Amino acid sequence: MSITIDRIKKSFGKFQALNDVSLDIPEGKLTALLGPSGSGKTTLLRIIAGLESSDSGRVLFGGDDVSNLHVRDRNIGFVFQHYALFKHLTVAQNIAFGLESLPRRSRPSKQEINERVAKLLEMIQLPQLADRYPAQLSGGQKQRVALARALATKPRILLLDEPFGALDAKVRKDLRRWLRALHDEFHFTSIFVTHDQEEALELSDQVVVMSQGQVEQVNSPTGLYARPESRFVFDFLGHVNVLSGVVKGQSLVQGNARVALPGVVNNQEAQLYLRPHEVQLAKAPVAHARLPLRIEAISLIGSEVRIELAPEGWESNEIWEVGMSHGEFACHNPTRGELWYAIPAVGHLFAGDSAQPETVDWHSTAHASAANM
Repeated sequence: MSITIDRIKKSFGKFQALNDVSLDIPEGKLTALLGPSGSGKTTLLRIIAGLESSDSGRVLFGGDDVSNLHVRDRNIGFVFQHYALFKHLTVAQNIAFGLESLPRRSRPSKQEINERVAKLLEMIQLPQLADRYPAQLSGGQKQRVALARALATKPRILLLDEPFGALDAKVRKDLRRWLRALHDEFHFTSIFVTHDQEEALELSDQVVVMSQGQVEQVNSPTGLYARPESRFVFDFLGHVNVLSGVVKGQSLVQGNARVALPGVVNNQEAQLYLRPHEVQLAKAPVAHARLPLRIEAISLIGSEVRIELAPEGWESNEIWEVGMSHGEFACHNPTRGELWYAIPAVGHLFAGDSAQPETVDWHSTAHASAANM
């Protein structure tokens, strides 16, 4: 079941929660609504569910306008952050609750309900816990039960509001992997709200980045990370190194930092955005870049070594971060306090008042030869 959001607006008093939001949610896909607190993502989810009404605009399910349809008639499954399980009911009874609450004419028989509950318990891999109560479950088990309860009525659409926010990091990662596998098996249309960039990129087919009640960008996880279309998306979607300065002599200059930018208009302010994986470290500057940095911290945990560096002789709002393979680290043995130079390979330039970045690739011979250091 596809979902169309058509020019939705919503205000709470003087606060504009959603401002003319339009969006297409593909059928059978897992879509993430990603953004900081106050961006409007939960409000939008509640409007889709029918738990909140919009001031204007429409919500369509498969082309049918459901804007004025009551929540109970939308056939939505909803999973909350804090489980919302009934403490006095067993796991099996919690899962069966939605089925037993259906109107008599559409309610399955007792045997059908028991069979569906048993099947769902197998699906969430908790058949042995059918007679336990929520207080006897771990956080991850409670969220699986909440998900099974949401799926019991065979909803057309599954909505999840920060579904893993109350769990610790390891359980959250395991449950994300499990939900992705479940979705790939059943292909229901799903939307989940999160402020966790890693979660959105790992779990979803499509990411919707929201800010201040508006949609900033919609793309696949790989497309979004590779091609952010605004400063906000760059700043919000993972760590980014930023050099701010003025373009002089075909180079972006700030203090004693300089990066060649041939073809860019001189005497204008600009910001160069560099992802950690788009930068290497060297003991000396190169033709197209002079970016001196002093090592502040080194983290060896993970698939690569993460090195944090402070600008030397120029300013940045944040500490820079660069990744290095464990093999390179063992070879060069960088240590805290040493002076190194960042060597950008690919960058994203916001020049003047430009709202969208221009990609700069220093692998080009023309760029390197045009450097004016």
